[in-house]
Amino acid sequence: MTGTAEPIPISAVQHAVYCLRQAALIHLEQLWEDNRFTAEGDVLHAVTDKGGRRSGRGVRRVSSLPLSSARLNLTGTADLVEFTTTDDAERAFPVEYKRGKPKLHRADEVQLCAQALCLEEMTGQPVPEGALFYAQTKRRVTVPFDTDLRSLTETTVDDLSRVLNSGITPPPTPHRARCRACSLLELCRPDTVARPVRAWRDASLDRLLKP
Repeated sequence: MTGTAEPIPISAVQHAVYCLRQAALIHLEQLWEDNRFTAEGDVLHAVTDKGGRRSGRGVRRVSSLPLSSARLNLTGTADLVEFTTTDDAERAFPVEYKRGKPKLHRADEVQLCAQALCLEEMTGQPVPEGALFYAQTKRRVTVPFDTDLRSLTETTVDDLSRVLNSGITPPPTPHRARCRACSLLELCRPDTVARPVRAWRDASLDRLLKP
């Protein structure tokens, strides 16, 4: 499905859902800028990403589990995977830790679904659902990996793969709320970069519409 020489980080898939340009700036141009949101996320993962295995009440818990998918050319690490035994087979249940609270976009869900697709390939067993744990609400949100989410995840991987293969960072498509929360806002400068693109588009339309 994908053709990049280097495996695609699962975290890049989350970035691509949020903004394909953001994903390219980070993973093509190697640009990064911390803000309060990324700093809080780093602290949360420093607590959760210690690795190790625990068992209890019929559940085997593995933290910081390496993941990969040859079919999707993905690689990454799951914060936590809980394994339960059903009909003599272990069923994986990935759990991803996030700062804040549930969001209106589906970037977190797609990242979790990408982990599930890796786990299905690695274990040979279906992974029907997982969970997102949000630090602000201190609650798990169960995420079913239905057809729509799986399709969105694979489409996003394909789109990101094409961008990474091309080596070209897409132009910005400004989104006020997402841009304002993005740690790369000052590096991306979406309004400044998008202005000549809009001008070219408007001029092209004018030429086409002239009698």
